[in-house]
Amino acid sequence: MHRKILHGLDGSEGSFVALAEALDVAKHYDAELHTISVAEVPHYGGTVGEVIEEKEVWNGYFRTAIERAEEMAREAGVALTCHALVGHEVKTIVDYVKNHGFDLLVLGFMGHSAVYDRVMGSTCQSLVRLAPCSVLVVKQPRAEAQKHEQAPGPGH
Repeated sequence: MHRKILHGLDGSEGSFVALAEALDVAKHYDAELHTISVAEVPHYGGTVGEVIEEKEVWNGYFRTAIERAEEMAREAGVALTCHALVGHEVKTIVDYVKNHGFDLLVLGFMGHSAVYDRVMGSTCQSLVRLAPCSVLVVKQPRAEAQKHEQAPGPGH
């Protein structure tokens, strides 16, 4: 059924719970599995240097998350291709799904804090609404989610 799967990797514990599910689905269907991490740099950086500095911070953050994802994939015996891009999370992921023919998007339900989601809106909810393919939303057990209710990433 699923031939090409994209997993949203933001480095949160919820995204790693979702990755475990994506690895199981990919293994079951012998599907191609990719992760995507999207760094949002300042929309109105004062200087080019500020934007470059912010991107470098995100690169370091995602490097750690990608290394953990690659280790999980090795342990599961699944090939994994990782992508780190810059842009608005929702638009970048929706465009990537469209342009690369993914038939399943796998997301963790809570990457950012509950407060962030109430104030800014949920990236996950937007992706469910806008993605041009099926979306599998994976929730972590409630006790785990409460332990990790903080925004991921540098400076958040």
